[in-house]
Amino acid sequence: MELIVVGIYAFKSEWYEYLLPFWYIENSTLHKICWALLFLSLIVVWISQSQMANSWRIGIDENNKTKLVTNGMFSISRNPIFLGIMIANIGLFLAIPNAFTLLIISLSTISINTQIRLEEEFLKREFENDYLEYAKKVRRWI
Repeated sequence: MELIVVGIYAFKSEWYEYLLPFWYIENSTLHKICWALLFLSLIVVWISQSQMANSWRIGIDENNKTKLVTNGMFSISRNPIFLGIMIANIGLFLAIPNAFTLLIISLSTISINTQIRLEEEFLKREFENDYLEYAKKVRRWI
């Protein structure tokens, strides 16, 4: 979905008005902030995925046993990869502020929170007390 918005913005600028742009929040300061957020999100996701090493999975994998990662970025946030994605979403909205981008961010937020809750239930079953202790020490987001 994000690629559709970016594609319209980049290649079909005459269609952009149909995405209901929020022209009143378009300014150079927010534009600089958006690029900083997009760059930060790349760094957060890259470092977090690197720190997960062999424990990194897409979704819930009940068949392959991994270790619980609690160090590095995971000592600051239980979900640093999703945090990076949310930072990117905010950066994208500031780069291309319109109703469609806001809708995408809203749906992404719902989807990410649902995935986090499913993963947390899995991690509670998989790692039991180790995960519960970790969850007491480290917040879900920051």
